[in-house]
Amino acid sequence: QVHVVESGGGLVQAGDSLRLSCVASGLPSGRALSSYAVGWFRQAPGKNLYYAAAITATGDRTIYADSAEGRFTISRDNAKNTVYLQMNSLKPEDTAVYFCGANRIGTVASISSSDYDYWGLGTQVTVSS
Repeated sequence: QVHVVESGGGLVQAGDSLRLSCVASGLPSGRALSSYAVGWFRQAPGKNLYYAAAITATGDRTIYADSAEGRFTISRDNAKNTVYLQMNSLKPEDTAVYFCGANRIGTVASISSSDYDYWGLGTQVTVSS
């Protein structure tokens, strides 16, 4: 059974930083998260799921939503099979549940949630003004 787990969320003030982490276990065929492209998505209360950032398996390509560009950095440590989302200068509008998705096509860093095969249950990020 595949388990994708996000961590690192919390309650912070505007201007603060957080680093989210994503790990996975039980991926099919003995593959590790290091062979998957990973995307971070977020869902604010009453709103749809939107992508924030994505990264290819090798880390050679990253993409960011306009709202995240310049403030968020997605990275990965494949030796630890962990993907990170460093979020700086947080704003109240960043408040959302943040989800990590894993795409078995490791060369595709996609903005579309439908391209991701496995998801975690999310981690809550709340930014107070």
